[in-house]
Amino acid sequence: MSVNLLSLEEGIKAVKLARKAIEVFLKDGITINDQYGGKFAEKRGVFTTLNKNHMLRGCIGLPYPVKRLDEAIVDSAISAAVRDPRFPPVVLKEMDEIVVEVTILTPPEKIEVKPLERHKFVKVGRDGLIVKSGYYSGLLLPQVAVEHGFDAEEFLSQTCLKAGLMPDCWLDEETEVFTFQGQIFEEVEPRGEIVEKDIGSCER
Repeated sequence: MSVNLLSLEEGIKAVKLARKAIEVFLKDGITINDQYGGKFAEKRGVFTTLNKNHMLRGCIGLPYPVKRLDEAIVDSAISAAVRDPRFPPVVLKEMDEIVVEVTILTPPEKIEVKPLERHKFVKVGRDGLIVKSGYYSGLLLPQVAVEHGFDAEEFLSQTCLKAGLMPDCWLDEETEVFTFQGQIFEEVEPRGEIVEKDIGSCER
């Protein structure tokens, strides 16, 4: 995990920013331009996850640190609400039932070992995964492995499937595998208290 972690206060600010970005966009069609100092001015990867009645309602993010954190939160939050191709766009009244979760990412690091050894360098409950092969790429957040009870090998296989590849593609030399970590902040209930989530105790 990156040493430059967010405090709980900063995490609360991140989740509130995500919710505000979604609700303003759904109400007025405007992308807010709220900017903060400190860690929010750093380029960071981020994902916003929306859950409704304990079911996924949208999840999109920027895996690489290409934007300021505050801008990346706004971008990912709006995208999770209206651009996730797996779901119809969220409508404003749904936000009363949606729990907002923001995952702040560390920069991805390539696993530089022989393919057969890769699973030994993936720690479930800590690492998220990115798999790349040619034009194909897939990402799963750290909490996904815990929520679904995956071991390291199954987590690698599921990330390959997410990329549209065969589940054993992580064993191929031409496939690249990256790990990253995530710091998660979420609402306990819609518009409720915001806490930092312990990945090791994730349940869905």
